[in-house]
Amino acid sequence: MGFFERYLTFWVFACIMAGIILGRLAPDLFQEIGRMEIARVNLPVGLLIWVMIIPMLVKVDPGALHEVKRHVRGIGVTLLVNWVIKPFSMAFFGWLFIRNLFAPMLPPEQLDSYVAGLILLAAAPCTAMVFVWSRLCNGDPLFTLSQVALNDLIMVFAFAPLVALLLGISSIAVPWDTLLTSVGMYIVIPVILAQLWRRTLQARGMSAFESAVKQTAPWSIAALLATLILLFAFQGEAILRQPLIIALLAVPILCQVFLNSALAYGMNKALGEHHAIACPSALIGASNFFELAVATAISLFGFESGAALATVVGVLIEVPAMLLVVKVVNTSKEWYERS
Repeated sequence: MGFFERYLTFWVFACIMAGIILGRLAPDLFQEIGRMEIARVNLPVGLLIWVMIIPMLVKVDPGALHEVKRHVRGIGVTLLVNWVIKPFSMAFFGWLFIRNLFAPMLPPEQLDSYVAGLILLAAAPCTAMVFVWSRLCNGDPLFTLSQVALNDLIMVFAFAPLVALLLGISSIAVPWDTLLTSVGMYIVIPVILAQLWRRTLQARGMSAFESAVKQTAPWSIAALLATLILLFAFQGEAILRQPLIIALLAVPILCQVFLNSALAYGMNKALGEHHAIACPSALIGASNFFELAVATAISLFGFESGAALATVVGVLIEVPAMLLVVKVVNTSKEWYERS
C-alpha cells in the first residue's frame, strides 16, 4: 500500500477538522462554491471526482473479461453478493438502525437522507482499492481483474435502476434526471476517458503505462481529500452539534462489510473454490466504490445532506475495516483449505 492509502483514515480525520475550521472561518466562500452547479451537479466537485475516478479506471482491463469463464463459481458468488445481497442488506440495516434503533438520537429531518447515503454506498462495488486488498491476501490477480471489469460493465447499466428501486422501497423520492446525469458524469464518461487514456499509454509501451499509473495514483486520494474538505465545510455545524452521528452511521456500514465478506468467503468454500479466489471475492463483496457514492450523494441531495455525510463515513472506515477482513482471510487460510 502506498503512503496515502496506508494512512487514509488519518487523512480523512484531518480533512474533517480542516473542513470544519475553514467552513467556520470563510462561510461565504464555501456558499459560493456550493452555488457553482449545472443540473444540480456541482462543477468543482465534478472535476475533483473525475480526477479521483479516472486514474483508478485506467487500471481496469476490459480484455480480462474472458477470464470470467475460468472461475464461474467465484464470479457467481461475487455477482450474487455485489448486486443482490449487499444493496438489499444495506437497505435493511439502514431501516433497522437509522429509522428505528438510532432514530431518537438522530435529527429526524435527515433520517431519509442518511438511509439514501447508505444505499448509494452499497450499490456500487469497489473498483480500485480491491486490487490493494487482493494483493495483501495473495489473491489471484487475473480473477480480481476480471471481477472488477465485469462489475464495472454491469455498473454502467445497473447502478441507476438499482438505486432508484432501493430508494423507492425506502420511500425516498428519486430525482431521475439528476440520477441519470450522475451516472453519465461519474460512470459512463470516466470509463470512456479512462479506456482511451489506457490505450494511448499502452501504445507507448508497458513501461510508460506502468509509470503513468504509478505517478497518477496519488491524484485519486488527493482529489478525494479535497472533496472531503468541501463536504465538511458544509457539514461542520451539524457535526459539532451532534458528533455522535458519525459513530451511529458507521454501525450499519460495518455490519454490511462483515456480513457480505463472510457470506462470500463461506459460499466460495462451500462451492470448492481456491483460497486465492475466495479472498478477492470476499473483499470486493465487502468494499464499496465510495468515490462514486460521494459524488452521487452530493449531486442528488447536496453538500449539506445526510446522504453526503453517510457516504463520507464509508470513506472514513474503509481502510481499517478492510484491513481487518484481510487479516481474517489470511489467518483462516488453513481452516479454509481443510477438506
